[in-house]
Amino acid sequence: MGSAVITARAAATFEPVGRSVATARAFVRDTLQGWGYNDVVDDAVVLTSELVTNAVIHAGTAADVLCLRSAEGVRVEVADHYPEREVPLQSSGIDFGSPDRENGRGLLLCAALASRWGVEYSPTRKHVWFQLDLPDRPVGIRSAGPVLPTSLLPVTDQQVRVAVVQIDSTGAISAWNEDAAHVFGHTAEQVAGKQFTDFVAWPHTPGTSTGIADALQLSRWEGSYGIRGADGRTIPVYASHLRVRDNDGDPSTVCLLVRDDERAVLQSPVRAPVSDVSSDNRTADPFEVFIGSPAPDDLDGLLQRTVERARDMLDADAAFLLLATDDETELEVRATTGLPSARQRFARVPVEAGTGRYGSARMPAVHEDLTAVPGAVPLLTDTGMRSVVTVPLKVEGRLTGSLGVAAENAGRYSNEEALRLQFAADRIALAVESARLGELERLRRGSLSFLVEASDLLAGTLDRDQTLALMAQMTVPTLATWCAVYTIADQSSDPYLSYVLHEDEDLIDGLKALLSKISPPDPVPTPGARVWSAPAEAGHRAAVSTSTRALAADAPLSMSTATRTTLATAQAVGGETVVLPLVARNRVIGMLTLGKPSDDHFRQEILELAEDLSRRAALALDNARLYSERTAISQSLQRSLLPPGLPDVPNVEIEVIYRAAGEGNEVGGDFYDVFPISDGAYGFAIGDVCGTGPEAAAVTGLARHALRLLAREGFGGPAVLERLNAAILDEGARSRFLTLLYGELWPREDGSALLKVVCAGHPLPLRLRQDGSVVPAAEPQPLLGVIDDLELYAEEVVLDPGDVLLCVTDGITERREGSRMLGDDGLAEVLSTCTGLTAGAVAARILRAVERFAAEPASDDMAILAMRIPEPQQS
Repeated sequence: MGSAVITARAAATFEPVGRSVATARAFVRDTLQGWGYNDVVDDAVVLTSELVTNAVIHAGTAADVLCLRSAEGVRVEVADHYPEREVPLQSSGIDFGSPDRENGRGLLLCAALASRWGVEYSPTRKHVWFQLDLPDRPVGIRSAGPVLPTSLLPVTDQQVRVAVVQIDSTGAISAWNEDAAHVFGHTAEQVAGKQFTDFVAWPHTPGTSTGIADALQLSRWEGSYGIRGADGRTIPVYASHLRVRDNDGDPSTVCLLVRDDERAVLQSPVRAPVSDVSSDNRTADPFEVFIGSPAPDDLDGLLQRTVERARDMLDADAAFLLLATDDETELEVRATTGLPSARQRFARVPVEAGTGRYGSARMPAVHEDLTAVPGAVPLLTDTGMRSVVTVPLKVEGRLTGSLGVAAENAGRYSNEEALRLQFAADRIALAVESARLGELERLRRGSLSFLVEASDLLAGTLDRDQTLALMAQMTVPTLATWCAVYTIADQSSDPYLSYVLHEDEDLIDGLKALLSKISPPDPVPTPGARVWSAPAEAGHRAAVSTSTRALAADAPLSMSTATRTTLATAQAVGGETVVLPLVARNRVIGMLTLGKPSDDHFRQEILELAEDLSRRAALALDNARLYSERTAISQSLQRSLLPPGLPDVPNVEIEVIYRAAGEGNEVGGDFYDVFPISDGAYGFAIGDVCGTGPEAAAVTGLARHALRLLAREGFGGPAVLERLNAAILDEGARSRFLTLLYGELWPREDGSALLKVVCAGHPLPLRLRQDGSVVPAAEPQPLLGVIDDLELYAEEVVLDPGDVLLCVTDGITERREGSRMLGDDGLAEVLSTCTGLTAGAVAARILRAVERFAAEPASDDMAILAMRIPEPQQS
């Protein structure tokens, strides 16, 4: 300290941990207050906080703090053990303008606040020191202004009058002194018992939402308003209110009032924010001084910097910042320091109503001891904080947030600290609101894109399992760390755990096992997310039980895989879990459960986005369910139209290949059948109903069942088809014409087979002889379902051993590739290469040839019926 005589010394060393910064601030504050240097305590604490932060956080070494007292002031030295780090001196040419570079802000503040400062090196340490000179004030006076010329002193009446008015708990005037009667013209008798608000002209200034009734309820309040005098004029006054209680415990408010131009009598000296004056005496921007330049360009960074600066400015143990919702009814925790932020982040508290309300959000408030008013600041419950000061953030009269600092000791803060904090809050409010609106716009755009993509994905599938998987994959990790989907089959069924997903695949099995052991959430149809505590509680119980067994076995370091899985699962579900109902068509069809591993609360914007997603997902899931049910019904009905199976015909090989056109169709307009008629006789048929799909399948069922019934009644082939023709025409507008090849088969003892065939408008059956020749086995006749009077006849065909009879529908012969068509000739050519093949091999070769003929999938139904007379076995 130069030649100054050192009269006291205090030193302490702080370990390289984050908590050391607060401890160092407390050490310097207590030391200087003990020396009676209250005038420089605030500046010393701010500078110490910055320099110790550089040492223990950035340098990562212990910090030695030395306080030296002299008659002129105090010198504080902060030393770290990492001397090779470069220190940006003003004369070094290094950019000194960025307070956020390492060491930069501490030295910038030293230049702004300290009388003198410097950096010194030793072989093992680096010292940064600053000196704060005491202000030139009379001894024993807390605060005094300079001597002013008489012309600059405030103007008053011959006698300065201080009106003293006391207001009882009902707002009525209970005391009114002589000075009040002189200033306002009302006698004590005239005003006694009347409401004080009847005489007050309260200013309705934009940005001021505190009314006179609110001001009278505060423990302390100071400011300007008007009093209506006896002559009707409004007299501007400056007031200082103090809330007191009498011996009976009844509260009242004592108001000291002077004329507004005499406010110097009552007005508390406002301590301006620390003046940041650089070496060239230029005044810095107040926002940059508080936040640092450049300010963080993201909202979270700006809010975190704000709470850290607020904590340091008032030498607090903790600080917090809450942002208001658009309707100003709730405050959301967005940044904290010195508090268990993970447990509180994104939690919401009501501003004016409800349990746990934040009653002092709209005005500055000082709580000297929170133990006397439990729950006054819900965020600080069970944190050990006792004194707190909170101030509002306002933009154009609208509440946008609340900034607060807190200390573990009671009685740390007064109105002076509230004024200082409000000064800082006023200068950051607009920047915070601008950043908040920017973040909100980005969230809304992202939410819109997310929902559009989700809608496209959900609309692209009708598969239930795929829909469940999509629901989970869209929420993890975008909205939550893990999710579970419960489904409800019908109103009488319990919720069923259908799908579980975690962003860490190794935790999925453990999470699924945990959720399977607890009762599912209640299927409440009320919209919106509700908290579900069961997973966290179950995980905690499992972890405690597992840990207890491991300790009892005296082998906690050799945990089994099951133990590690249990503990990891408990951690995964340890945070907040919410449930959203899946409601479709006025019925709860399931629940979407979202969870986080930490104690973070879900942001309201995330929950609103999840609610939008759950509505879309519920409809997609219900559509998938309906589609699955209808597909199952359709497939069941279609299978009922197919023949039950091919009979064993003696000495005849029979093979059928059937392909229905259209996705999900098992039966179309083409059909086949082979069935026994009587002893030794069998019927066979292959037909094609006009069209495809369910309408054609309906006629298919009619034709197949009618053929069996009529044939077994003893009717011959022509009579069977004539009666079937009449039945089709009886369908009226629903009728469709039908081409049909029907035949009756009698195997013979000599190894041949006799066939009687009727070909009603159908592609002609082809006969393959052993010599490879292919010829038609019937002649064409009229198709069914067109004319009433049909005259049909049967043609006899004898198949010798080795012969093949091939029957197909027009889906085979009309297979096209551009302008080319397979046709009857193409089919006959393929069949001619099948000599010696079994019936199954013949049908397979025909199908391969048809499929290879064109690259595009078939658009028509296809049926192949191949019958072969096997050659006798050589003995």
